Amino acid sequence: MTETRPTPDAPVRPAEAAAVPVPTPRRAPRPEPRDAFRLPLLAFLLTGCAVAVVLGVYAAEHEPAGYSLDVPGFSSPLYVKTWLTTVAAVLGVVQLLSAGRMHDAGARPWTRTLHRWSGRVSVLLTVPVVVHCVYALGFHTDSTRALVHSALGCFFYGVFVTKMLALTRPGLPRWVVPVLGGVLFTTLLGLWFSSSLWVFTSSGFRL
Repeated sequence: MTETRPTPDAPVRPAEAAAVPVPTPRRAPRPEPRDAFRLPLLAFLLTGCAVAVVLGVYAAEHEPAGYSLDVPGFSSPLYVKTWLTTVAAVLGVVQLLSAGRMHDAGARPWTRTLHRWSGRVSVLLTVPVVVHCVYALGFHTDSTRALVHSALGCFFYGVFVTKMLALTRPGLPRWVVPVLGGVLFTTLLGLWFSSSLWVFTSSGFRL
C-alpha cells in the first residue's frame, strides 16, 4: 500500500491571473469652477429683461382695448385693481417675514408652506391687474406717477421670471434668490405706492 503525499497548490498560470478582474479606482467628479454660475445667471437676467421689454413695448404700441374689470361688490373697476394690488402687497409682506423665519431652529413646520403659497397667491392676484393695464389701458406716460407705475409693472414680471428660473438652477450662490426676492418685493411695494395708495388718498378708502 503506497502512501499518498499531499501535492502543493498548483501555481496560477499567467492566463488565469489575467482573467481576474481588477477593480479600477473611480475618478472623483471634477468640481465646477467657482464662477460657473455666471453664464446661467446672465441668461436668466437677460430672459427677465426680455420679458419686461416685450411687455413694455406691447403696452406702448398696441391700441388699448378700453374694457373695464368689473367685479360685483366693488364701486368701480379702478377699486378692483386697487384692492387686488393691496392684497398682493400684504401677501408680499407675509412672504418676506416668513422667509426670515424659514431657516430658524424654532421655525414652525408650516412656515415654508406659508412662504411659498403667500408668494404664489400674491403673484396670481397681480395677473388680472397687469392684463388690464397692458391690454386695456396701455403704457401711460402722461404723468410721472403713471410713467413710474407702468415701468414698475413691466419690471415686476421681468424680475419674477428671473427668480423662477433661478429657483430651477442648482449651484447658484445662496444670495441670488434672496436678492431677487427682495427686488421683487420692493417693486411690488412701488406698484402699490404708485397705484393703490394714490387711489386711496385721492378718491377715498372704500371698496
